[in-house]
Amino acid sequence: MHVMKPIPSEAFPEGNDWVYEVKYDGFRCVLYWGSDPSSIRLVSRNGNDLSNNFPEIIEMCLKHEDDVREYLPLTLDGELVVLNNGYQGNFSLIQKRGRLKKQALIKTEAARRPASFMAFDLFKAGDTEIIDQTFDQRKRKLAEVFNGERRMGARLHHVDFSENLEMVWRNIFKYKGEGIVAKRQGSRYQQGKKHRDWFKIKNWRMIKGFLTLYEPQNDYFTVCVYRDGTAVEIGKCKHGLNEEAYAALKKLFVENGTEENGGYRLPPAVCAEIQTLDFVGSELREPSFKRLLPHTSADDCTWQTLRLDMAMLPESINISNTAKCFWPSPGLTKGDLLVYMREISPYMLPFLANRLLTVIRSPDGVHGESFFQKHLPDYAPDFIASVEQDGETHFVCQDLDSLIWFANHGALEYHIPFQTVQSEKPLEIVFDLDPPDRDHFSLAVKAACILKTILDDLRLTSFIKTSGGKGLQVHIPIPPASMTYEETGIFTQAIAWTIEKSQPDLFTTERFKDKRGGRLYIDYLQHGAGKTIVAPYSPRKQEDAAVATPLFWNEVNEELSPDMFRIDNVIERVQTVGCPFQGYFTAGENQVLDDVLAMIQS
Repeated sequence: MHVMKPIPSEAFPEGNDWVYEVKYDGFRCVLYWGSDPSSIRLVSRNGNDLSNNFPEIIEMCLKHEDDVREYLPLTLDGELVVLNNGYQGNFSLIQKRGRLKKQALIKTEAARRPASFMAFDLFKAGDTEIIDQTFDQRKRKLAEVFNGERRMGARLHHVDFSENLEMVWRNIFKYKGEGIVAKRQGSRYQQGKKHRDWFKIKNWRMIKGFLTLYEPQNDYFTVCVYRDGTAVEIGKCKHGLNEEAYAALKKLFVENGTEENGGYRLPPAVCAEIQTLDFVGSELREPSFKRLLPHTSADDCTWQTLRLDMAMLPESINISNTAKCFWPSPGLTKGDLLVYMREISPYMLPFLANRLLTVIRSPDGVHGESFFQKHLPDYAPDFIASVEQDGETHFVCQDLDSLIWFANHGALEYHIPFQTVQSEKPLEIVFDLDPPDRDHFSLAVKAACILKTILDDLRLTSFIKTSGGKGLQVHIPIPPASMTYEETGIFTQAIAWTIEKSQPDLFTTERFKDKRGGRLYIDYLQHGAGKTIVAPYSPRKQEDAAVATPLFWNEVNEELSPDMFRIDNVIERVQTVGCPFQGYFTAGENQVLDDVLAMIQS
């Protein structure tokens, strides 16, 4: 069937009858879910069967067939996406998946970065044709089918709506989602675009570039920026200008340009502001002209400016000195730090929320003066959350604006305690595996693997990350208020001593460095009240711009190296392989501590 399509809009429709949904960047398709396994199909809006390309969706339907049996057969309208986070889809990955033909490769990719079906509408449930009902009636039935998502697994999601436009848009901006779809509650489902009931408003990035080539055969203008003094192409653009501006621009190139392969080339001079959804690989996605910039110099259209504009830094922050070199060896700047912090924020902020924060500031980079800061400075803006504790004013980092404010003030490292500001009990247990230097990093790998075996035997779900320095850190999330620091201290000491005794020539719990004899130090004392640990995804004040990077346990092997993960490659890593700490807090809530408590009480 032909699906209902949202109409592009630059403005949000508002009023009591309008609600707002997250727009995901993927493949629009219909899920036909019958009681017969062979009847479960994914069909694109163009009528193509996508079932073989996304077997994980079919498998999830089969797994949860009993949960929805009373509603079968179901016909669901939705978006097929590879989720980077709860609001952002990874279009390049879903596009790659759609092109695969070999089943072995499809299964490999499905296991590595599985897709999700985001259901936002319902056509049929059982023998009832829901499609003829109003939008709000269809959504209520859809929510009933999904039963709060508790029973539908990780690959099938119900896209809810909100009447709070500001809240939805704030989350879209924070997570760099594609946009919003505004829907009229009392509307009926209509195929195509012959309606005034669904509107899509995209979360455009605004960039600047200069135009170098006009191609009459397709009416495209080539857009470039300067990178290291050389003009590099970032995309082609043709839409967005009114007829008068377009005609004048075309005339300028044709009458003054040099003919080249059927086109007309001008030296860098004509600049434009362009809206785009993303910059994937080396190409802008869905670019269109916003306006020409007659007073802008081509020299101002640079690769660094492009990256900052694509990052969508909060307007509340007065960004400064972005060209200042922070890491001379890899040649990374303060601007690179800001871009990294902006892009990593959806993955990092959950670990900073509601915890006292200590930062290490290095306003002039890794070779400049640095200092710890844990008290709220008097010049901090009002949006930085403060916490009064023991007569002192501390701060927490609750949101994107706060995180970027700290980075803009040269905060390179972010350290957090093990408990929230609302509790005196830990929310996690952490082991710090500290070899004498990076040349002995293999000791950390060996110790981590031994520790993983012990924790598995205790039925504990554990997570691991690099420290960003020379070692590894193993995290065990636990239910809130489930253990005291005294109890976790008994546990960490017992585990540390066990590892030490297993290979005393390699591992030690000796606190004094001069007595460790080149062995790895198992720092169990670092876990305690008043102590801190570097936050997941925090940069480190290291020469190579290393990051405290979450890992998958199967990555902890002889090929692992502490210098593999830096601020210039961790974002691509997370968006390609996913976040290894996804589900961290859910794992903590569900952590079974029976064996641990029995051990420390024996």
